[in-house]
Amino acid sequence: MSPAPTPGTPPDAIRTQQEFWRLVEVVARLRAPDGCPWDREQTLKTIEPFTLEETYEVFEAIDADDTPGISEELGDLLLQVVLYAQIAADEGRFDLIPVISGITDKLFRRHPHVFGTGQAHTADQVLRNWEHVKQLEKRRDSAIDGIPLALPALARAVRLQTKASKVGFEWPRREVLWAKLHEEIQELAVEFFPEGPPPTDRASVEATQFPQDAPQAPDAARLNRMEDELGDVLFVVANIARRWGISPEDALRRSNDKFARRFQAIERQVISAGGTMRETSLEEMEAIYDAVKRQEKAG
Repeated sequence: MSPAPTPGTPPDAIRTQQEFWRLVEVVARLRAPDGCPWDREQTLKTIEPFTLEETYEVFEAIDADDTPGISEELGDLLLQVVLYAQIAADEGRFDLIPVISGITDKLFRRHPHVFGTGQAHTADQVLRNWEHVKQLEKRRDSAIDGIPLALPALARAVRLQTKASKVGFEWPRREVLWAKLHEEIQELAVEFFPEGPPPTDRASVEATQFPQDAPQAPDAARLNRMEDELGDVLFVVANIARRWGISPEDALRRSNDKFARRFQAIERQVISAGGTMRETSLEEMEAIYDAVKRQEKAG
Protein backbone atom coordinates (compact mmCIF):
# COMPACT_ATOMS: atom_id res chain seq x y z
CA MET A 1 0.00 0.00 0.00
CA SER A 2 1.43 3.36 -0.98
CA PRO A 3 1.86 5.93 1.81
CA ALA A 4 -0.78 8.62 2.23
CA PRO A 5 0.16 11.86 0.44
CA THR A 6 1.34 14.78 2.54
CA PRO A 7 -1.49 17.37 2.76
CA GLY A 8 -0.84 20.40 0.61
CA THR A 9 1.37 18.59 -1.91
CA PRO A 10 0.63 19.74 -5.48
CA PRO A 11 0.46 17.24 -8.35
CA ASP A 12 3.42 16.64 -10.66
CA ALA A 13 4.22 19.95 -12.36
CA ILE A 14 5.12 18.61 -15.81
CA ARG A 15 2.15 16.24 -15.98
CA THR A 16 -0.24 18.97 -14.79
CA GLN A 17 1.09 21.38 -17.41
CA GLN A 18 0.80 18.78 -20.16
CA GLU A 19 -2.76 17.70 -19.30
CA PHE A 20 -4.06 21.23 -18.74
CA TRP A 21 -2.52 22.46 -21.97
CA ARG A 22 -4.05 19.48 -23.82
CA LEU A 23 -7.49 20.51 -22.55
CA VAL A 24 -6.93 24.13 -23.57
CA GLU A 25 -5.82 23.03 -27.05
CA VAL A 26 -8.84 20.75 -27.49
CA VAL A 27 -11.29 23.52 -26.53
CA ALA A 28 -9.55 26.00 -28.85
CA ARG A 29 -9.70 23.46 -31.69
CA LEU A 30 -13.44 22.92 -31.12
CA ARG A 31 -13.98 26.68 -31.40
CA ALA A 32 -11.87 27.01 -34.57
CA PRO A 33 -13.56 27.85 -37.93
CA ASP A 34 -13.26 24.20 -38.98
CA GLY A 35 -14.08 22.86 -35.52
CA CYS A 36 -17.37 21.81 -33.97
CA PRO A 37 -20.47 23.70 -35.22
CA TRP A 38 -22.12 23.50 -31.79
CA ASP A 39 -19.09 24.80 -29.90
CA ARG A 40 -18.59 27.61 -32.42
CA GLU A 41 -22.17 28.82 -31.83
CA GLN A 42 -21.85 29.12 -28.07
CA THR A 43 -21.65 32.44 -26.23
CA LEU A 44 -20.98 33.32 -22.61
CA LYS A 45 -24.74 33.49 -22.11
CA THR A 46 -25.73 30.25 -23.82
CA ILE A 47 -23.48 28.04 -21.69
CA GLU A 48 -24.76 29.45 -18.38
CA PRO A 49 -27.34 26.63 -17.92
CA PHE A 50 -24.67 23.99 -18.53
CA THR A 51 -22.41 25.55 -15.90
CA LEU A 52 -25.22 25.47 -13.36
CA GLU A 53 -26.03 21.85 -14.24
CA GLU A 54 -22.39 20.78 -13.97
CA THR A 55 -22.08 22.50 -10.59
CA TYR A 56 -25.00 20.56 -9.19
CA GLU A 57 -23.64 17.33 -10.64
CA VAL A 58 -20.46 17.96 -8.65
CA PHE A 59 -22.60 18.36 -5.52
CA GLU A 60 -24.46 15.15 -6.32
CA ALA A 61 -21.23 13.18 -6.69
CA ILE A 62 -19.88 14.60 -3.42
CA ASP A 63 -23.12 13.78 -1.58
CA ALA A 64 -22.89 10.21 -2.90
CA ASP A 65 -19.22 10.02 -1.85
CA ASP A 66 -18.55 8.81 -5.40
CA THR A 67 -14.79 9.34 -5.78
CA PRO A 68 -14.56 8.55 -9.54
CA GLY A 69 -17.75 10.58 -10.07
CA ILE A 70 -16.33 13.61 -8.23
CA SER A 71 -13.22 13.50 -10.41
CA GLU A 72 -15.28 13.25 -13.59
CA GLU A 73 -17.72 16.00 -12.63
CA LEU A 74 -14.91 18.36 -11.62
CA GLY A 75 -13.47 17.79 -15.09
CA ASP A 76 -16.79 18.81 -16.62
CA LEU A 77 -16.81 21.93 -14.44
CA LEU A 78 -13.22 22.75 -15.40
CA LEU A 79 -14.26 22.47 -19.05
CA GLN A 80 -16.79 25.24 -18.42
CA VAL A 81 -14.06 27.60 -17.18
CA VAL A 82 -11.79 26.88 -20.14
CA LEU A 83 -14.68 27.23 -22.60
CA TYR A 84 -15.79 30.57 -21.07
CA ALA A 85 -12.23 31.88 -21.39
CA GLN A 86 -11.90 30.68 -25.00
CA ILE A 87 -15.21 32.30 -25.98
CA ALA A 88 -14.07 35.53 -24.33
CA ALA A 89 -10.75 35.32 -26.20
CA ASP A 90 -12.57 34.75 -29.50
CA GLU A 91 -14.66 37.86 -28.77
CA GLY A 92 -11.54 39.92 -28.02
CA ARG A 93 -12.31 40.35 -24.30
CA PHE A 94 -9.65 38.33 -22.43
CA ASP A 95 -8.08 34.88 -22.51
CA LEU A 96 -7.34 32.18 -19.94
CA ILE A 97 -4.09 33.75 -18.69
CA PRO A 98 -5.63 36.66 -16.69
CA VAL A 99 -8.24 34.24 -15.34
CA ILE A 100 -5.52 32.04 -13.84
CA SER A 101 -3.14 34.82 -12.79
CA GLY A 102 -6.01 36.84 -11.34
CA ILE A 103 -7.23 34.14 -8.97
CA THR A 104 -3.65 33.24 -7.98
CA ASP A 105 -2.84 36.87 -7.15
CA LYS A 106 -6.09 37.14 -5.19
CA LEU A 107 -5.19 34.09 -3.09
CA PHE A 108 -1.84 35.68 -2.25
CA ARG A 109 -3.46 38.99 -1.26
CA ARG A 110 -6.18 37.41 0.86
CA HIS A 111 -3.89 35.02 2.74
CA PRO A 112 -1.34 37.42 4.23
CA HIS A 113 -0.98 35.04 7.20
CA VAL A 114 0.45 32.42 4.81
CA PHE A 115 2.23 34.49 2.15
CA GLY A 116 2.99 37.66 4.14
CA THR A 117 3.35 39.02 7.65
CA GLY A 118 -0.29 38.81 8.70
CA GLN A 119 -1.56 36.79 11.66
CA ALA A 120 -4.47 34.34 11.72
CA HIS A 121 -4.57 31.32 14.01
CA THR A 122 -8.20 30.24 13.59
CA ALA A 123 -10.58 29.76 10.68
CA ASP A 124 -12.74 32.65 11.99
CA GLN A 125 -9.75 35.00 11.94
CA VAL A 126 -8.97 33.93 8.38
CA LEU A 127 -12.52 34.72 7.28
CA ARG A 128 -12.47 38.13 8.98
CA ASN A 129 -9.16 38.99 7.29
CA TRP A 130 -10.50 37.77 3.94
CA GLU A 131 -13.61 39.94 4.21
CA HIS A 132 -11.55 42.96 5.31
CA VAL A 133 -9.19 42.70 2.33
CA LYS A 134 -12.13 42.04 0.00
CA GLN A 135 -13.94 45.14 1.30
CA LEU A 136 -10.87 47.27 0.64
CA GLU A 137 -10.40 45.83 -2.86
CA LYS A 138 -14.02 46.14 -3.95
CA ARG A 139 -14.71 49.48 -2.23
CA ARG A 140 -18.24 48.36 -1.41
CA ASP A 141 -20.67 50.64 0.38
CA SER A 142 -22.70 47.96 2.17
CA ALA A 143 -21.63 44.97 4.24
CA ILE A 144 -23.95 42.78 2.16
CA ASP A 145 -22.79 43.98 -1.27
CA GLY A 146 -21.30 41.42 -3.62
CA ILE A 147 -23.67 38.51 -2.97
CA PRO A 148 -24.77 37.20 -6.39
CA LEU A 149 -28.45 37.67 -7.16
CA ALA A 150 -28.37 34.42 -9.14
CA LEU A 151 -27.57 32.29 -6.09
CA PRO A 152 -30.27 29.79 -5.09
CA ALA A 153 -32.60 31.63 -2.71
CA LEU A 154 -31.77 29.57 0.39
CA ALA A 155 -28.03 29.88 -0.24
CA ARG A 156 -28.37 33.64 -0.76
CA ALA A 157 -30.35 33.94 2.49
CA VAL A 158 -27.47 32.30 4.36
CA ARG A 159 -24.89 34.56 2.70
CA LEU A 160 -26.93 37.69 3.52
CA GLN A 161 -27.30 36.60 7.16
CA THR A 162 -23.62 35.70 7.44
CA LYS A 163 -22.48 39.04 6.03
CA ALA A 164 -24.85 40.96 8.31
CA SER A 165 -23.63 39.00 11.33
CA LYS A 166 -20.05 40.12 10.64
CA VAL A 167 -21.01 43.68 11.62
CA GLY A 168 -23.01 42.62 14.67
CA PHE A 169 -26.51 42.28 13.19
CA GLU A 170 -27.17 38.97 14.91
CA TRP A 171 -29.10 37.71 17.92
CA PRO A 172 -26.49 36.72 20.50
CA ARG A 173 -28.46 33.60 21.46
CA ARG A 174 -29.47 31.40 18.55
CA GLU A 175 -32.33 29.88 20.55
CA VAL A 176 -34.26 33.13 19.99
CA LEU A 177 -34.72 32.03 16.38
CA TRP A 178 -37.20 29.34 17.46
CA ALA A 179 -39.48 32.00 18.90
CA LYS A 180 -39.03 33.99 15.69
CA LEU A 181 -39.97 30.96 13.60
CA HIS A 182 -43.14 30.43 15.67
CA GLU A 183 -44.02 34.10 15.21
CA GLU A 184 -43.53 33.92 11.43
CA ILE A 185 -45.58 30.71 11.14
CA GLN A 186 -48.46 32.39 13.00
CA GLU A 187 -48.31 35.33 10.58
CA LEU A 188 -48.24 32.88 7.67
CA ALA A 189 -51.31 31.04 9.02
CA VAL A 190 -53.28 34.30 9.18
CA GLU A 191 -52.78 34.83 5.44
CA PHE A 192 -53.35 31.22 4.41
CA PHE A 193 -56.35 30.66 6.71
CA PRO A 194 -58.15 33.99 7.32
CA GLU A 195 -61.14 32.08 8.71
CA GLY A 196 -58.91 30.45 11.35
CA PRO A 197 -56.01 27.99 11.27
CA PRO A 198 -56.69 24.26 10.68
CA PRO A 199 -56.12 21.71 13.45
CA THR A 200 -52.46 20.87 13.96
CA ASP A 201 -52.79 17.77 16.14
CA ARG A 202 -52.37 15.23 13.37
CA ALA A 203 -50.06 14.70 10.41
CA SER A 204 -51.43 11.34 9.28
CA VAL A 205 -53.56 10.89 6.20
CA GLU A 206 -57.16 9.82 6.70
CA ALA A 207 -58.93 10.65 3.47
CA THR A 208 -62.37 9.71 4.81
CA GLN A 209 -62.12 12.36 7.51
CA PHE A 210 -60.77 15.23 5.46
CA PRO A 211 -62.62 16.38 2.33
CA GLN A 212 -60.72 16.84 -0.89
CA ASP A 213 -59.19 20.29 -1.29
CA ALA A 214 -61.09 22.61 -3.59
CA PRO A 215 -58.71 25.58 -3.57
CA GLN A 216 -59.80 28.95 -4.83
CA ALA A 217 -57.15 31.14 -6.34
CA PRO A 218 -56.50 34.09 -4.00
CA ASP A 219 -56.60 37.61 -5.37
CA ALA A 220 -53.30 39.19 -6.36
CA ALA A 221 -52.96 41.26 -3.17
CA ARG A 222 -53.53 38.28 -0.88
CA LEU A 223 -51.26 36.05 -2.96
CA ASN A 224 -48.54 38.67 -2.57
CA ARG A 225 -48.99 38.69 1.22
CA MET A 226 -48.95 34.87 1.34
CA GLU A 227 -45.72 34.78 -0.64
CA ASP A 228 -44.25 37.45 1.61
CA GLU A 229 -45.02 35.54 4.80
CA LEU A 230 -43.88 32.20 3.38
CA GLY A 231 -40.60 33.85 2.39
CA ASP A 232 -40.18 35.11 5.96
CA VAL A 233 -40.63 31.57 7.30
CA LEU A 234 -38.06 30.19 4.87
CA PHE A 235 -35.65 33.01 5.73
CA VAL A 236 -35.86 32.16 9.44
CA VAL A 237 -35.43 28.45 8.66
CA ALA A 238 -32.28 29.32 6.70
CA ASN A 239 -31.06 31.36 9.67
CA ILE A 240 -31.69 28.47 12.06
CA ALA A 241 -29.75 26.16 9.76
CA ARG A 242 -26.85 28.62 9.61
CA ARG A 243 -26.67 29.16 13.37
CA TRP A 244 -26.52 25.39 13.95
CA GLY A 245 -23.91 24.89 11.23
CA ILE A 246 -26.20 23.19 8.72
CA SER A 247 -26.43 24.00 5.02
CA PRO A 248 -30.14 24.46 4.21
CA GLU A 249 -29.42 23.64 0.57
CA ASP A 250 -27.82 20.33 1.56
CA ALA A 251 -30.61 19.62 4.05
CA LEU A 252 -33.33 20.23 1.46
CA ARG A 253 -31.43 18.23 -1.14
CA ARG A 254 -31.28 15.30 1.30
CA SER A 255 -35.01 15.59 2.00
CA ASN A 256 -35.72 15.69 -1.74
CA ASP A 257 -33.67 12.52 -2.21
CA LYS A 258 -35.38 10.90 0.78
CA PHE A 259 -38.85 11.67 -0.59
CA ALA A 260 -37.92 10.46 -4.09
CA ARG A 261 -36.51 7.22 -2.68
CA ARG A 262 -39.60 6.51 -0.56
CA PHE A 263 -42.05 7.49 -3.30
CA GLN A 264 -40.33 5.18 -5.76
CA ALA A 265 -40.56 2.39 -3.15
CA ILE A 266 -44.34 2.94 -3.11
CA GLU A 267 -44.43 2.69 -6.90
CA ARG A 268 -42.42 -0.54 -6.87
CA GLN A 269 -44.64 -2.18 -4.27
CA VAL A 270 -47.84 -1.12 -5.99
CA ILE A 271 -46.65 -2.35 -9.40
CA SER A 272 -45.31 -5.63 -7.98
CA ALA A 273 -48.78 -6.25 -6.48
CA GLY A 274 -50.32 -5.78 -9.93
CA GLY A 275 -51.85 -2.39 -9.20
CA THR A 276 -51.42 1.18 -10.42
CA MET A 277 -50.77 4.34 -8.46
CA ARG A 278 -54.05 5.93 -9.54
CA GLU A 279 -56.01 2.91 -8.34
CA THR A 280 -54.25 2.83 -4.97
CA SER A 281 -55.80 4.77 -2.11
CA LEU A 282 -53.91 7.48 -0.32
CA GLU A 283 -54.14 5.47 2.92
CA GLU A 284 -52.45 2.49 1.24
CA MET A 285 -49.71 4.65 -0.21
CA GLU A 286 -49.15 6.37 3.14
CA ALA A 287 -48.90 2.97 4.87
CA ILE A 288 -46.17 1.87 2.45
CA TYR A 289 -44.39 5.20 2.85
CA ASP A 290 -44.40 4.88 6.64
CA ALA A 291 -43.16 1.29 6.44
CA VAL A 292 -40.25 2.31 4.22
CA LYS A 293 -39.52 5.22 6.56
CA ARG A 294 -39.43 2.91 9.60
CA GLN A 295 -37.22 0.45 7.73
CA GLU A 296 -34.75 3.20 6.79
CA LYS A 297 -34.59 4.52 10.32
CA ALA A 298 -34.11 1.01 11.72
CA GLY A 299 -31.34 0.37 9.21
